[in-house]
Amino acid sequence: MTLPSTYADRNCSLARAMEIIGERWTLLILRDAFFGIRRFGDFATQLGIPRAVLTSRLKLLVREGVLARNDDGAGTVEYRLTDKGIELWPVVRAMMAWGDAFYSPAGAKRALSHDRDGGPLDHEGRCQECGSVVPVPEIRIEPGPGFDPATSDPDPVSAQLNTARRLLEPLTAARTRQADDSKV
Repeated sequence: MTLPSTYADRNCSLARAMEIIGERWTLLILRDAFFGIRRFGDFATQLGIPRAVLTSRLKLLVREGVLARNDDGAGTVEYRLTDKGIELWPVVRAMMAWGDAFYSPAGAKRALSHDRDGGPLDHEGRCQECGSVVPVPEIRIEPGPGFDPATSDPDPVSAQLNTARRLLEPLTAARTRQADDSKV
């Protein structure tokens, strides 16, 4: 049995949140936005998502204020996490950690650390070196012990995602290729 399509008349914050972020493609789009993907074509390449589904999800996230759609006037459109979207990091981080714990026997696919001092982050986002809760822009992500380069795609987007970098830092390798940046 499917769930009702809207919870507008229900007094349940979780149900309302699920209306926005509860679909699997949406969570993967958010993950990739944290990883620095900003362009339509790069989301499509990285996720292998049907373009119509990507269009729909991006429109929803923009309408709900989770992503901002920026058009530079020269035809390049980027999607950036808003403050509201960045507030979802603990959810994305927790789901990644849960997946690593139960479905990655070789260890975490991606390791998180404090960019300032290199300290690893615990499950609450606290730096094990300095003890501070690290804000999203200061989190460094890199391949973890469970990362297998043999299973990585050789495309420019994947290549850059598989290098050490800060969260939210926009990808640059993707800018050198011709991606379809359809104006959604």
